[in-house]
Amino acid sequence: MRKMKLKRLGIGALILALGNVGYGASVDHIQHYTPEYTANPAQNGAINPGTSAYYNPAGLMQLENGRYFQVGAQGAYGKQKQKNDGKTYEADSFDVIPNIMFVDKTDERAWYFTFGGLAGGAEMEYKNGVPTIGQIPGLIEGAGIPGAGITVGPDSEVRENWAEGSNTYIQATLGRAWFVTEKLSLSAAGRVIHGQRNLDVRAEGTIDGRIPNPIPGRDDIQVNVPISDWMEGERHAWGYGGQFGLNYAATEKLNIGMRYDTRVKMDFRTDSKSMDKDWGAGGINGGILENLYPEYFNKSRRDLPAILAVGTQYRVTDMWAVYTSANYYFNKDADMDREYKGNRTYDNGWEVAVGSEYWLNNKWAWLVGANYADTGANRDSYNDSEFALNSFMLGTGFKYMQNPTTMWTVSIANYWYDSAKGEGSAAYENVTYKKDYITGGISLTKKF
Repeated sequence: MRKMKLKRLGIGALILALGNVGYGASVDHIQHYTPEYTANPAQNGAINPGTSAYYNPAGLMQLENGRYFQVGAQGAYGKQKQKNDGKTYEADSFDVIPNIMFVDKTDERAWYFTFGGLAGGAEMEYKNGVPTIGQIPGLIEGAGIPGAGITVGPDSEVRENWAEGSNTYIQATLGRAWFVTEKLSLSAAGRVIHGQRNLDVRAEGTIDGRIPNPIPGRDDIQVNVPISDWMEGERHAWGYGGQFGLNYAATEKLNIGMRYDTRVKMDFRTDSKSMDKDWGAGGINGGILENLYPEYFNKSRRDLPAILAVGTQYRVTDMWAVYTSANYYFNKDADMDREYKGNRTYDNGWEVAVGSEYWLNNKWAWLVGANYADTGANRDSYNDSEFALNSFMLGTGFKYMQNPTTMWTVSIANYWYDSAKGEGSAAYENVTYKKDYITGGISLTKKF
């Protein structure tokens, strides 16, 4: 067990959840706003009644006049693994992500409203704990125990190691699109976001070690020190941002879309509880987890970075269209727990996607697409509660046109994440991080 003070470890600790996963995408952001994205993630240039309000709102002006309503939901099942010193820490999760959309399109303008997830991820429970908690005896060594320092022996242990966390960002966006010319249209919108990040942890064990003898020349004193702590952590914040879009119908076959989502300032406040600190003859009780996870006991900023999104739609034939998309995440310009991490651990992120929509007949269309995401999170940001790994996603699905005004979409996708080791901290450099996810969704789009 390596020596390290609690304060040093606390600098790297963040929410235990999938917030940085986003099932691909960036550190916190997700992009699967609608079930159709799961089948074809290249939607930034699409003219599509089911997705344009989310990915290419300026492109709404290319739709037929009418009112469009959509309701959908996606389910995501995943597994996270962390391996350290021959032990595997594992958690399963299942998450449901709903979405609602409304569009009112006329010759002059289009109003649109969307509601659903914007960032974050599923609730996770590590029933056998996480590596950080397992290392508490060694981390306490030299951390200021009253009376003297302690040298931890090999028989020290953590008997109870349990952690559960969740990370949810909900958004509502209201905007308008309008023509500049028959080929060029613009859009602008405002949005409100609520973010909540929860973390509950329990830890209990024993330090078997020795402390210096106050009498010069005498051997160290053997000690057996109980350790115990728990916390119920909650962070929550409101944020406000803007969204601006441009669509250019270059030819009858080629359409180009662009969207810019502004940075969203998120000032997180805390409402957390923990065990009262009592470091005395009865052992080391409380105060441990508060040092490991300081952001749950102090106000802090964790912004959602700005996004620049571009894409194309090209109609090869009347029955077949192909798509490309790219997103760029301005992580360096966002304050992302700078008090505890510094933005040195985040570079700007990016992702690219391709997709296809092929109509088999006038009722059924087959969708397929792929996405690669580089989150921009460096390996010195990885710890037991945050590891935003790069990923490759492959999805497919079908559209079913029930009648001229009713369309169903079903989709499924698998995410393969890179496996990586942490670095920059003795607590994490020997930990290997891995996760895998599968998602599926269904939506109904209705025109009135």
